[in-house]
Amino acid sequence: MDWVPSAATEVLAQRAQMLAAVRDYFATHVAMEVETPALSVGATTDPMIESFAVLDGAAKRYLQTSPEFPMKRLLAAGSGDIYQICRVFRAEEQGRFHNPEFTLLEWYRLGWDDARLADEVVALIRAVADALALAPDFEVARLSYAQAFEARLGLDPHRAEVAELVVAASDAGVCPEGDLSRDGWLDLLMGVVVAPGFPSNRLTVVGDYPASQAALARIRAGDPPVAARFEVFAGGLELANGFHELTDADEQARRFDEDVRRRVATDAPRRPPDRRLIDALAAGLPDCAGVALGLDRLLLWLTGRSRLSEVVAFAWDRA
Repeated sequence: MDWVPSAATEVLAQRAQMLAAVRDYFATHVAMEVETPALSVGATTDPMIESFAVLDGAAKRYLQTSPEFPMKRLLAAGSGDIYQICRVFRAEEQGRFHNPEFTLLEWYRLGWDDARLADEVVALIRAVADALALAPDFEVARLSYAQAFEARLGLDPHRAEVAELVVAASDAGVCPEGDLSRDGWLDLLMGVVVAPGFPSNRLTVVGDYPASQAALARIRAGDPPVAARFEVFAGGLELANGFHELTDADEQARRFDEDVRRRVATDAPRRPPDRRLIDALAAGLPDCAGVALGLDRLLLWLTGRSRLSEVVAFAWDRA
């Protein structure tokens, strides 16, 4: 009976409580709730994320994979601290922890860096847990990307050669098909070896990602230079991805162009960069940090359920 909701009434009530708790948190920790378009003429250029394309006559628009670009345009226009709870869409992502349509919480803090924002992510998760009367006994650990790899694999991810990464994957029983770039091997190891080793009752904040994985984050100088980026894991499940945001329009345009070249090289669909974001950065994006947190995954972890389909009213195969 595929008309039947995939989630029980109990979890839908918990979901409503979670959304109310998020709004209560930002009412107390002052940020304005905003709405931005779900469809745009620009798409994500990230080769690891695929947009849904929608025809608008002869033209195409793209369902948002994140509200990041329009939210940054609001920041550049003087909005101040903002947050948004919205539906986002990512093609070709379906499985135990993936649904092509899901609920994302994204927010931005002016004058903050990635470390301070990571602390707030933990505080918000605690507030949601308390509101749901779950208050699970979870610990919090903070590791650098290098520390996480060293602890699990005994190698330095910033300096290891591709051959070392291949051996580490093989030793862990991971043998992917096709050729991977160096960052591809690092992503694979993080996703299937390093993160799954994090304790299930722990929030793990991983920071200082390789500079080559900065995405929309600024680069922090050092030896080696690192991305001002963090991710938060609940057990081995990625919940949040945050940045001390890049404000350099020329550098962002260069990264978009590099993404497009990587897409062409892998025969991925060509996607138009959001040039309005570049214009907003050129006009002046204030110094800020931003983060996106998957609310479906958060509820999954807090309630001890095992599949994303158990915490959404209608999973993809019943939509």
